[in-house]
Amino acid sequence: MIFTEQAKEDFARAYPAEPVKLSHTLSADDFFSLDRLADLAGALPPELVEYNRGDLPVDQDPDKTPGNGLSPAETVRSIEENGSWLVMKNVERDAACHAKMMDALVDLQHEISRATGPMFRHEAFIFISSPDSVTPFHMDPEHNILMQIRGTKQMRVYDAASAGILSPELHEAYHAGGHRNLPFEAHYDDAATRFELEPGDAVHVPVKAPHWVQNGPGVSISFSITWRSRLSVREADLHRMNAWLRARGLSPAPTGSGLRDSIKVSAFRALHRAGIIPG
Repeated sequence: MIFTEQAKEDFARAYPAEPVKLSHTLSADDFFSLDRLADLAGALPPELVEYNRGDLPVDQDPDKTPGNGLSPAETVRSIEENGSWLVMKNVERDAACHAKMMDALVDLQHEISRATGPMFRHEAFIFISSPDSVTPFHMDPEHNILMQIRGTKQMRVYDAASAGILSPELHEAYHAGGHRNLPFEAHYDDAATRFELEPGDAVHVPVKAPHWVQNGPGVSISFSITWRSRLSVREADLHRMNAWLRARGLSPAPTGSGLRDSIKVSAFRALHRAGIIPG
């Protein structure tokens, strides 16, 4: 069992809309040693390893993110002193990582299926950070649980619906291929939930809930498991339809009307199947 019974109860109350802190058992797994992770980083295709300097501002411009001059494996092996941040993407390609991801998801399968239907497109990510590194303010399109394996970090998760944080244009630009990083202003913290994470802690992050992470004074290793659902796909298709309308000089109505949103989603899927809207 990866998640405690209390974690399952807390997750069921919060999912899918609210962030919540959970407990897990993976921090005791010796799979997540730096040597093992360095070997994995060196074996993955280059496009699945993103890494750069970790001493970044919260509102880092993704086009100006500085590199660290090292290979992925070198970055992991020297992570204690090289001041870097690294993520290995789609590590579910590795059999051991896939097994750990599925063990965790099976624990929560009943709660997830009851709220948002069957899970699909399961993916896993491993984050390795130097002391005091920052992961800039950003959003992700999946349901996500981030599990802290080693070290400490503070994670701030923001209410995606809060006025002024995510405009319709930001949603649409993201689904049109824009970067995950978002502009940040200090007053956004009024809408933040702060989580202090130690090994054995986890956070459920709702779909596209903006967040950023400040690493603690030691090396941090985190394992993130993600999945898609009918809810997450519907949300993406709705914003893709609005982006298509806006690109044609129209002013699409805001999301939030059940009937109107359903019509837009159906229209997007029909136009997509016909090849009129790519993506």
